[in-house]
This record gives sequence, C-alpha cells and structure tokens, in this order.
Amino acid sequence: MSTWALVPVKARNAGKQRLAGVLSEPQRTALIGAMLEHVLAVVRAAPLAGVLILSPEREPLPPATHVLRDRGTGLNAALELALPDLLALHATRALIVFADLPLLSCEDLVALERAAEPSGVALAPDHTGTGTNGMGLSLPTAFRLQFGAGSCARHQLEAERIGRPAALVRRPGLAFDVDEPSDLEPLRARADPRYAFLG
Repeated sequence: MSTWALVPVKARNAGKQRLAGVLSEPQRTALIGAMLEHVLAVVRAAPLAGVLILSPEREPLPPATHVLRDRGTGLNAALELALPDLLALHATRALIVFADLPLLSCEDLVALERAAEPSGVALAPDHTGTGTNGMGLSLPTAFRLQFGAGSCARHQLEAERIGRPAALVRRPGLAFDVDEPSDLEPLRARADPRYAFLG
C-alpha cells in the first residue's frame, strides 16, 4: 500500500474568521501558520509515501512540497478532484487531514491508516462528534465527500451507501481542532511556546 496525506489549506486571508472577535489579524495569521507547520511536520515524519497540499496559493508553503491548486470549486469538489492526482502518484490510500490540528501526532495518522484497512473508509470525528477532522480512504473510491457542518453522520451514511461501513477513530490529536474562541483556552493551557502569542 502507498498512503499519501492530502491536506487542504485555505488562503491566508480566509482562515479562522470566527476568531476575529478575540484575535487580531496578525494573531490569526500566526495561529494558522503555526498549526500548518505542525501538521506538515507530523505528516512528513509519519510512515507515509508523501503529502499533497490543496491550496489556492503557493506561499507560504515549503518549496519542496507537492501543491495542487484549489480553484475555488468548494472544499468537497476540490478534494474529489485531487484524488485522481494521488492515483497518478501511485497512491492506494488517502489520509485527508486538516491543517488546524495542533495536537496531531504520527501515531494518530498510523491509527487512521490502519482503521481504513478493513473496509476502505475510516473517519476521525471532531471533539463535538459531529464534524470530520480526518478520513482514510482506499483508492480508487466511489465515496462522495461530505465535509461541512454535521459531516460525520453524512460520511457514515455515504460509507454505508457504497457498502463499506466506516471505522471511527477517536483520538485527541485528531479530534481537537481550533475553530471557535472556546477552542483557544485548551491551547493556551498547554503553555506551548509556539502559541505564546495567544497570551
């Protein structure tokens, strides 16, 4: 098996708008950059064949990175268009992980990959249990992506539709994302110097 990570990244000026009331624009930019740097370091350290980043802009991504341009078709459509690119890179499995997972570890990615082996579909719910922060998919696949509010239940139904019941992977590193102001306090409490700018 050849497993690749697929990481969607928003444009710098479009991310974390729900935090605008509690963080300045420079703080939001720094937060986005720190989390992205962490996620990319983890996927590179994990036993994966490679990483493909889906983004509308090339900067500030590392130069030796596979980047596929997101042409603004919407997250699910853009990700589905990226899957053939992974097949062209000889990928047999995709791990879709988002760039706002500050606690993500290599062990989380290994768990997601292994969970996808039996049926070809694994889901990592967010900390509310309603969204999806990570997914493992065997390629090629007829699975239709359903990311967005309430996506975990929709993804489970989609897995049933194609006859491949989804395995659920519940791990703190995959569950904890930063979207709302209330998500900042657990991050501050860790006293991680990378997030000292949060105060």
